[in-house]
Amino acid sequence: MPVGTLENPLRVAIIGSGPAGFYAADFLLKQKNAVAEVDMFDRLPTPYGLVRGGVAPDHQKIKSVIKVYERIASSPNFRFYGNVELGRDLSYEDFKNHYHQIICAVGAQTDRRMGIEGEDLPGSHSATDFVGWYNGHPDYRDLKFDLTQEKAIIIGNGNVAMDVARILASSIEDLKKSDIAEHALDALRSSRVSEIYIVGRRGPSQSAFTNAEIKELGELPITDIVVNPSDMILDPASEQFLSEHHDAGVERNIDILKEYSTRPKGNKSKKIIVRFLLSPKSIHGKDSVQSMVVERNRLKMNPNGQIAAEGTGQTEILPCGLVFRSIGYKGMPLQGLPFDDKKGVIPNLNGKVFDPESKVTRVGEYVAGWIKRGPSGVIGTNKADALETANGMYEDFQNGKFLSPASPNRNQIEQVLKLMAIRYVRFDEWMKLDQMEQARGAAIGKPREKFVKISDMLDALKS
Repeated sequence: MPVGTLENPLRVAIIGSGPAGFYAADFLLKQKNAVAEVDMFDRLPTPYGLVRGGVAPDHQKIKSVIKVYERIASSPNFRFYGNVELGRDLSYEDFKNHYHQIICAVGAQTDRRMGIEGEDLPGSHSATDFVGWYNGHPDYRDLKFDLTQEKAIIIGNGNVAMDVARILASSIEDLKKSDIAEHALDALRSSRVSEIYIVGRRGPSQSAFTNAEIKELGELPITDIVVNPSDMILDPASEQFLSEHHDAGVERNIDILKEYSTRPKGNKSKKIIVRFLLSPKSIHGKDSVQSMVVERNRLKMNPNGQIAAEGTGQTEILPCGLVFRSIGYKGMPLQGLPFDDKKGVIPNLNGKVFDPESKVTRVGEYVAGWIKRGPSGVIGTNKADALETANGMYEDFQNGKFLSPASPNRNQIEQVLKLMAIRYVRFDEWMKLDQMEQARGAAIGKPREKFVKISDMLDALKS
């Protein structure tokens, strides 16, 4: 019986339920010349990846994309299996035994390190940990941050760095209107953090934040933003680059920063200080973070046309009690799949998993999202990324290049999970949790109050 028919559908497993996974599912389910059944797996009982666990709690409009994913999940050919983890509950061979095609869309689950002395001192954290903590991610719920400190330094100037700064600098009244986790809100109520440095190793024209993110920092009711006018004098390398590559977003960032640099000295209770051309060299403190040594950089144009920072040897000591590194996410190896440790991705050719040893693509195995391309872009970037992968999958299907699973029947994977006593969470159960979270939030004037422990989620579903 041919694969891709009503009687024998093309069975696809998607490991990971973030944007890339949902967009890939959408493209596959819409194929007119093949009937596909898509099963999506996530190690958490809840779907949506960084849309739920990474987008800042005060950015509710961005989270509205969830409505698109709910529509995709409403397809009768879609099933969700939450609380099922590759390597813990199912092996990669289990997936190959039940599916014709497999997509890994697990994102980048850890952060990059600075690799400097003192990085592991108490008070030095990854932004990933802090974001997960205030967003109520179960992995980070029990972390502790010493918010009695007055000075914090954020290394990096991408959107995640902006989010961390904004949460530290926002009023409790504003945070109470968001879906920030209640344990984080309680801790921030007594926060003494009043001076927040955002440190970038290159200049303002190489900043990674978006216009909206930097603009928000200048609109906080209890916080002044400080930019040194001398930092807004662009170096020759940046001037040359901008003249050759007109970028409206970069030009707007510079305009916003220039406006900040002209603001008179404010007297608000908190202050964000944006610094450029500084690289962290070491962190110091006896029992916890007390200061950071940074080196002044200059910019140069590489032969490939890219602008790079190089140290000048001039250093400065910045007193601080908290450090958050926000210099990028990094993927983690997955059981049964090749991995490029340097890039933090699964090797692939346009989404088709590539085996570095055999030098060929692996039949029926694919990637999408950050584990495919690295941690770049915004939520919408994953749509084109997933389309490229889905097109490659459909091309392989048409050419008869797919796995030959021994047990492709739709209900057999559920039988396996039940035999192993794995408490998986269906999408309709997630929708019940979603309703409960929104009701919990409404009771205290918030969009939602998340369940932050997996055991609490499962107990809620029991009741």
